[in-house]
Amino acid sequence: MHRPPAPFSKATGQRVLADDGAWLASGVASLNAYDDRTFTPLEDLSVLSSTEYTVLEHPLFPHHSVRIKKSDFCDGTVPAYTGYIDNDARHLFFYFFESRDNPDKDDVIFWTNGGPGGSSAIGLFMELGPCRVITPDNVTFNPYSWNAYANIFFVDQPVGVGFSYAEYGETVDNSVDAGRDIAVFTAIFFEHFTKFKGRPFHMAGESYAGRYIPVFATEVYELNAKLLQAGLNPVNLSSIMIGNGCTHEPTMTSSYYNMQCQNISVPPVQSLKTCIAMKQGLPLCEKMMNRSCDDAFNPIDCTAASLFCYSLLMDPFVDTGYNPYDISELCDGPYEDTLCYPVTKHIQAFLNRPDVQHTLGVDDPVKNYSLTSEQVGLAFQLRQDDMFPTQYYISGLLERGIRALIYVGANDWICNWVGNERMTLILEWTGHDEFVSQPLREWEVDGTPAGLTRSAGPLTFATIFGAGHMVPYNKPKESLELVKRWLAKEKL
Repeated sequence: MHRPPAPFSKATGQRVLADDGAWLASGVASLNAYDDRTFTPLEDLSVLSSTEYTVLEHPLFPHHSVRIKKSDFCDGTVPAYTGYIDNDARHLFFYFFESRDNPDKDDVIFWTNGGPGGSSAIGLFMELGPCRVITPDNVTFNPYSWNAYANIFFVDQPVGVGFSYAEYGETVDNSVDAGRDIAVFTAIFFEHFTKFKGRPFHMAGESYAGRYIPVFATEVYELNAKLLQAGLNPVNLSSIMIGNGCTHEPTMTSSYYNMQCQNISVPPVQSLKTCIAMKQGLPLCEKMMNRSCDDAFNPIDCTAASLFCYSLLMDPFVDTGYNPYDISELCDGPYEDTLCYPVTKHIQAFLNRPDVQHTLGVDDPVKNYSLTSEQVGLAFQLRQDDMFPTQYYISGLLERGIRALIYVGANDWICNWVGNERMTLILEWTGHDEFVSQPLREWEVDGTPAGLTRSAGPLTFATIFGAGHMVPYNKPKESLELVKRWLAKEKL
């Protein structure tokens, strides 16, 4: 979930800059000395133990390893695994489920939730995972899980989120640094479990993952050059899939007016007087954000612009009591306690159970597990990572043949379809003119309109009627059909 930033800090922050692969410098010696005769892949998941971790290492990445074990739970029809991505003293927790259809041939999906600071257990146990937590003691089978057609990972990242932790207080405060461990993890996994080699790999997520996923996919793409240099198979990065993403902050911020004051997805939820005040202040908001946050980043001026725009457009919405993740309904319970969905409290209680943590293989008992980390969210906010122009990563990936699906629940407010459509329409890539020329058209599921879509070449934009921020939660059948067609490269 992408959490409304309240209260705002007076952050100055600095722009996050990529370092063109300099982070691999420590592995250059390993790369030059690499000899495939010294590396024996594990090959088959069936050899893993259910009582202890198997450690996967790789000579190209001396600081990284992966621990993995069988943890058959949740689905009941296919094997499940859990483990940690270890980078020295940093440890990222993950879940992995094989496909219900054909695990030996189906694609592989990586999933992360957003926040920043949101655990992917939300996606797993509330949205697209093989089971759903109903109460702390009641877990039900999800027939619409995305593992109906794909092998799928859920990763708690960065450190400090969910069951992921750092031994000595290490932190990550930007998307670029967060993506490096993910890229190495994918390389180690595909190299060890040879049956997955060459499989199409899709990187997916929602909300703040609109920033994560383009950067993470770029890290995987760039790392592939290092793998090829070492004579290894690259990861077959096929696509990115962003659900209700907050990718470009200026276009998303201005769309908050449209969603609460115009009869778009639902009738206006604001008073006429408030909407007029918003409309009058919107040009200045857009000018300030474009000038200070987008065209030429100035951390102090960008903070001032953000404070002005959020006060103008966001604070009045919060006062209405409506659910920022589904503008068609009021928030259910205090936002700080439930995120407007009481089921999140049940998921949190479920994962706080000692027997559940034992089954999952959590390193040390966690007594106060939380689905969200305020510390991680604040660290990213202070770094102003939300202003980093990740839409350029999407453009770059499209130019390199990586497909991109931008799908949006039509009732979401916080990362809404208006802002996402604007972002796709201004993307700078060679297919821009063709994409913009396409009208929005309805797509259907079982003969019933499911949403609107526009596509050209490797880029597809789609809305889902009746869904909020978490599309698989509100519209599980339509969500699964969307993913099924995307994986099969079928037109919506």
